[in-house]
Amino acid sequence: MAVKVLVVDDSGFFRRRVSEILSADPNIQVVGTATNGREAIDQAQALKPDVITMDYEMPMMDGITAVRQIMQRCPTPVLMFSSLTHEGARVTLDALDAGAVDFLPKNFEDISRHPAKVKQLLCEKIHTIARSNRRYSSHLGTSSTSPSLSSRTAPVSTRHTTASPAATGHAQPAPASSSPAPRRKAYRLVAIGTSTGGPVALQRVLTQLPASFPAPIVLIQHMPAAFTKAFAERLDKLCKIQVKEAEDGDLLRPGLALLAPGGKQMMVDGRGAVRILPGDERLNYRPCVDVTFGSAAKAYQDKVLAVVLTGMGADGREGARMLKQSGSQVWTQDEASCVIYGMPMAVAKANLSDAVYGLDEIGRHLSEACI
Repeated sequence: MAVKVLVVDDSGFFRRRVSEILSADPNIQVVGTATNGREAIDQAQALKPDVITMDYEMPMMDGITAVRQIMQRCPTPVLMFSSLTHEGARVTLDALDAGAVDFLPKNFEDISRHPAKVKQLLCEKIHTIARSNRRYSSHLGTSSTSPSLSSRTAPVSTRHTTASPAATGHAQPAPASSSPAPRRKAYRLVAIGTSTGGPVALQRVLTQLPASFPAPIVLIQHMPAAFTKAFAERLDKLCKIQVKEAEDGDLLRPGLALLAPGGKQMMVDGRGAVRILPGDERLNYRPCVDVTFGSAAKAYQDKVLAVVLTGMGADGREGARMLKQSGSQVWTQDEASCVIYGMPMAVAKANLSDAVYGLDEIGRHLSEACI
């Protein structure tokens, strides 16, 4: 059965191009289009698409407001189109917070110059998001009511305060997993890798950690270069720990999470510093979870606790293998709480996962495990 898609954009050119690209796939059917957020809500309720592509800046009603209302009225996976700017990153993160599943850059030049590449990426995203639909409704009560950091009433910082259930995404916890509570150990590093669904998942995990968290943390989120600085700033405002986009030479220290910059690779060394390297065109992911995990295995042997969260693909599996060979621990997010059960599944199926936890358990267990 073909995946039914609703295309929402105020640009007639972009609506036509996206519709043409998707319609060229025999397994995708464009069932309708909309020119603003209000039309999108009406069409979503009437047509019941499997996936919605959504622009942000539109007349009558913007994309974020539309996403929030769609999640309340007729929960449907949404793929956002965003500009590759700092403001575009902030808006996209707000959209993910509102309930969107994933995003793609809105780049007219790429559509003109690399149509085959754009078609492959867009159609692949649509199919993957459509497959996630059966689990999607379990995540919607959390993000659709989350406060946007762009609102004028947002606090400057919530560090050292208790985050609200809406801000941390705890409105609807995932079912408890069957893995036992972790053993306590003096880990020298916590490494967390994720992709699709990761921005909200990381927010939910990290907001549970106390300011006194005893281990350094490195974060690897598949994200464009223009987005990671804005994402780190968002997490830093919401969390009790400190979060920053990693720079070459940054020192690892307890209570600090360093986010790998988009378009580059992050490695750690035995002296307690991170190295930021140019992105290797031969690697599909920049940043790549396998690269950071592998360097952590070499630098810290059995003193690493790695976590693989929601995301498509298998990035993290080979890095987890190296960590396991060094004696370190690897946890994975359970299927029920993942937006896309790809990366955690790859690790679990390779028998590399020491524990499987629901998303709302992971932060608590990290606090229990690290001494």
